[in-house]
Amino acid sequence: MPSVHFGSHFGETWTAETIGLVATLRPDGARSNLRSGSVGSVGSNAPIFSLGCSRSGTTLLYHMLLSAGNFAVYRSESLILNLLEPRFRPLSRPRNRRRMLDAWYKTRLFTRTGLEPSDVDARIMSECQNGGDFLRIFMEEICRKQGVERWAETTGEHLLYMREIKKAIPNARVIHVIRDGRDVALSWERLSQIRPLPWDRKRAAMAAAIYWEWFVERGREAGRALGADYVEVRYEDLVRRPAEVLKGLEAFVDHDLDYQRITEVGIGSVSAPNTAFKTEKRNPIGRWKTDLTEEELATLEGLIGASLEQMGYELSTKRLKRPDLVAMRAAYRLYFESKLYVKSRTPIGKWLVTRELYVP
Repeated sequence: MPSVHFGSHFGETWTAETIGLVATLRPDGARSNLRSGSVGSVGSNAPIFSLGCSRSGTTLLYHMLLSAGNFAVYRSESLILNLLEPRFRPLSRPRNRRRMLDAWYKTRLFTRTGLEPSDVDARIMSECQNGGDFLRIFMEEICRKQGVERWAETTGEHLLYMREIKKAIPNARVIHVIRDGRDVALSWERLSQIRPLPWDRKRAAMAAAIYWEWFVERGREAGRALGADYVEVRYEDLVRRPAEVLKGLEAFVDHDLDYQRITEVGIGSVSAPNTAFKTEKRNPIGRWKTDLTEEELATLEGLIGASLEQMGYELSTKRLKRPDLVAMRAAYRLYFESKLYVKSRTPIGKWLVTRELYVP
């Protein structure tokens, strides 16, 4: 059976016509009574967050939700709490809200909403007190404009901000997508998503593996506090047995997740896989078996083997406690933790936001 763990157990341009069709799909093919897409009534409009470490399949699940109908079609990560808010906080100050809005309007993050500044400006200036409010307001306005009732979000790094999200959006529900850290590390290395520390001469996949472990553990810790509003899904199950996984998520999402209909609509990565290995046609599961040498695999599993086993992934080497790997892992985890604290809790955090904001 696919792994679905509940609670404490834990790009392209779309026309208005296309968005309208996807948004109003019903199980019987009709286009009226939008609420009929739900499988329940209590909490049926709860926002759904598809979150997890980058390259773990969060976008795939997000696009499956959008393809199910009655969800706002927003083809982008929002990057609100991890990129925009750190640059302009505190948003409780009107001047900062104004600066953030003016910057946001110039980015693809806003362009892809399909909104006009007049659709959100007044509400954000009068209601917004934090990044969660900002996200909620503009997603609600997308829903209004597209004529749908629900929205979802997939900025993977928002997993680190779940407490802030739940404070601003109490009915939010979080799906944490977890993928084998060995495959995630190779994808990160392929896309140059991590730079090893200056003294580290090992291949970048090793540092990426430590980040995966730190990130997933932090997300699971925060998820435990959410109780029934948090669920975990394994990427490997989502790829191998998507219909079963989606059926298992229906009660949590409170929505019909018919896999046949989802594939027929086929938004984004449902139809075109979002892979770091675009020139290859290999199975996305288990690339580490061929892309790491025996020595590299022993090193990587020496770094994160305990976490891999805890999450149900079988090791291929005998896990050894090497002092150099223990020290390396500790140094990177301290670095990741310190950087997050400075970025999210101190005034100088805005200087640690390195991703380009003004992307056309």
